[in-house]
Amino acid sequence: MAGQSDVVILGIFVADLAFYAPRMPVIGETIAGSNFVLGPGGKGGNQAVAAARAGATTGFITRLGADNFGELGLKTWAAEGITAHVDQVETDPTGAAFIFVNDVTGENSVIVVPGAAGGIDAAMVDGYAPQISAAKVFVTQLEQPAAAAQRGLEIARAGGVITLFNPAPAEDVSDEMFALCDYITPNETEAEALTGVKVETVEDARRAGDVLLAKGVGTALITLGETGALFHNRDVSEVIAAAKVDKVVDTTGAGDAFNGCFAAALARGDAPLAAARFASIGAGISVTRAGTAPAMASLAEINVKM
Repeated sequence: MAGQSDVVILGIFVADLAFYAPRMPVIGETIAGSNFVLGPGGKGGNQAVAAARAGATTGFITRLGADNFGELGLKTWAAEGITAHVDQVETDPTGAAFIFVNDVTGENSVIVVPGAAGGIDAAMVDGYAPQISAAKVFVTQLEQPAAAAQRGLEIARAGGVITLFNPAPAEDVSDEMFALCDYITPNETEAEALTGVKVETVEDARRAGDVLLAKGVGTALITLGETGALFHNRDVSEVIAAAKVDKVVDTTGAGDAFNGCFAAALARGDAPLAAARFASIGAGISVTRAGTAPAMASLAEINVKM
């Protein structure tokens, strides 16, 4: 079918406005920053770029405003070879994200306003059912409404497509939604929010993973920052080491890099643990660069470090 992609991602696109400074200002205070970057972002958009650069034919389903930020998205996907499945509307603006990046540690805080993408609903997702069903891997998150994410997972599951759910930002979702997930990829904070288990150690992550498995998830892949990621299912519980890097510049896009690279590796037929190792390297490369989507690694860069 026309527009068929191995990896199809449902999510939001926003323009990232990243401010670099040694700390956040307190209320009423103004401080000087060291850098500013405007670029393409949104978890779904970032994951699509990561998957495409990692070698997967990639399609991205989203909703944009008819404005300059929306044009940024369309130009980004054209440049990256991503097939855009976009509803573009005059009624809502394209979303934006404020990102604070600590210019010493690379750690970040983010405020996201989804804008037009907040209007993604189950009916819109139904309109792209053929593209989802034809994929090898389907990916979604929670920056758009949960009902839309669930509908995408339902369509993918019905079509025999591998389902990957990145529950970020964390919110309450039904056990029915968990049961649609071949893979779920929370970070420590999101795992705690979903399971009630505070995740500070690998053993904590295993306990949280067990809760997710009990809810019907196939495999819990919990990202643990510098520790790496825990790949946890009923047969295997293994820590995937974080990639070693010389200097951390910006961690904002690391989780999206991991998800996009993992989806790309699964789509080409890698064994799941090997796909997770591939994803860890892709995430490690991303933190050595400023920005989110622009920081994603190429397949050649990842392969050099495999």
